[in-house]
Amino acid sequence: MSTENEIREIVSRYTRAADQRDGKALAELFEADADVSVHYHRGPDGDELLGTLSGGAQIAEAMSTSMAPHPPLGWSHHTTYDHLVSVDGDEASIETQFITFDVVGIRKPEGGWPEGTFGAQGTIKPIESGYYRFSFRRTDGVWRIRHLGVLHDIPYVY
Repeated sequence: MSTENEIREIVSRYTRAADQRDGKALAELFEADADVSVHYHRGPDGDELLGTLSGGAQIAEAMSTSMAPHPPLGWSHHTTYDHLVSVDGDEASIETQFITFDVVGIRKPEGGWPEGTFGAQGTIKPIESGYYRFSFRRTDGVWRIRHLGVLHDIPYVY
């Protein structure tokens, strides 16, 4: 697998761990002393720092406890696109845009779906968008995240 694909795969594993609220899986992607910074982009007024996390343990804890649990029949679904990957020896970076969707299904009625019902039953709505800016380091042949900057497009309470 090419280095660029390895980096994209780590981003994919990150978004899946976030969707599953799996702090342990997420922490495995980061260096032990990695950090995360979360910002809100205020247009021409610049970026507002909303918070930081330091170290794999704090990052894992935040993923497992600071994000709202999914409601019954609910899920979040992160998507990333327009990946810009740069590799320089044992260091790499990727900037990617993201959208997170809130997905909530409708429970099947006791008597079954009414006649004529078809297709997906529930709602899907975008709830977050912005940019992820990852920095990576390869140690002993393994790529890990050393920094993640999250830049939200809309106000975000952190």
